[in-house]
Amino acid sequence: MSRRIKILCSARRLRRDLLLLLVIASSPAFAQSSASLRACNQNARSQAELNACANEEATRAERDLHRVYTRLLAQASSQPEAVEKIKAAEKAWLSYRDAYLEAMYPAADKQAEYGTIYPMEANLLRAKLARQHIFDLKEMLRHDDGSK
Repeated sequence: MSRRIKILCSARRLRRDLLLLLVIASSPAFAQSSASLRACNQNARSQAELNACANEEATRAERDLHRVYTRLLAQASSQPEAVEKIKAAEKAWLSYRDAYLEAMYPAADKQAEYGTIYPMEANLLRAKLARQHIFDLKEMLRHDDGSK
């Protein structure tokens, strides 16, 4: 391979990498990303790998959300009415989250409409919504704790 071809290939790879970085940095959830996501993204070499990183981020955020929700239920366990209302609120929030995702990406064939970046964007949005909800649940924990 000639030197000129190697330089052109390197330039194309650099342009692709810069484009991926721009897409990631402009993502609605990037500002709230974890160190784990940033490290994963730095090692990703394809859109499929970036999609996997975003999926791991959403899974982590939802795991954290579940821990806080479980803690809230445990704290309210001596108040059956509160537990039922917390469960109803969580069920409503899950419906909201799903409806919000659908509103953000309304196309029936999401892959065809939004391209290969769709899984990453949707998972980063899931993570962002989970983190926002964690904040809400922690507010409930503090309120119930009496330490507003």
